[in-house]
Amino acid sequence: MQKVEIGIIGGSGLYAMPGLTGLREQVIETPFGAPSDAYMVGELDGRPVAFLARHGRGHRILPSELNFRANIHGMKQLGVEYILSVSAVGSLKEEHKPTDFVIPDQFIDRTFARQGTFFGDGIVAHVGFGDPICSVVAEAFAKACEEVGVVGKRGGTYVCMEGPQFSTRAESNLYRSWGADVIGMTNLQEAKLAREAEMSYATLAMVTDYDCWREGHDDVTVEQVIAVMHQNSANAGKVVRAAVAALPAPGGKSPFSDVLKYAIMTDKTKIPAATREKLDLLIGKYL
Repeated sequence: MQKVEIGIIGGSGLYAMPGLTGLREQVIETPFGAPSDAYMVGELDGRPVAFLARHGRGHRILPSELNFRANIHGMKQLGVEYILSVSAVGSLKEEHKPTDFVIPDQFIDRTFARQGTFFGDGIVAHVGFGDPICSVVAEAFAKACEEVGVVGKRGGTYVCMEGPQFSTRAESNLYRSWGADVIGMTNLQEAKLAREAEMSYATLAMVTDYDCWREGHDDVTVEQVIAVMHQNSANAGKVVRAAVAALPAPGGKSPFSDVLKYAIMTDKTKIPAATREKLDLLIGKYL
């Protein structure tokens, strides 16, 4: 299997990566089941890249149905060090306008039906997550937005809700009272699992609407979201392409490449053989 250092997860509106050459489909099975789709592996301006459509091609998978563990583990199997995530979000602040990009650096978890860890089944690990986003990838996104000439705001808090329904007005106003910036349905579990898998992760959040809090603004609709996504998907592709070019030179390691070193709490002799085998790619070097 070809080693690929950069992974791209495309969300609503980015179902393929423009500019990828030498494309081939890489179907991967993981100890956690099947990822959302085949990984599209190729080169982007000379750099090996793996692209995954988060919801599957044709947008077939609900946020709550996503196999986050398989999606991230598949990236690890490919050798990925840096994950660039793209997703559509609602704005919780007037300053974040539809078609703007936000590069959040914090999350609030409002999900309740997700798998957000590789651990369990006889092994306990606790990774640090105070700063859930990799500053290296976030900076690459910020530089790319500037280069492409689009609004890309660095920093902010992403509320990750369960969905698939959009927020109630009471929820939207509650999140605003917390000072949150954007709301989406997918990125928190990806960030948690990427950290456990010792990969760098950041997200480019594309604002499609003002959720339902803004007076004089209609409640968010799928038609509205799709219209803005179509308008801005070309820009999203350009930003990701420029961000790939801005990442550290090939051969480098993620800044989080050893976060599991002191995170595993379980006595090594007590880890069940089946669990040890299942997690070998992640923890084998520590056992």
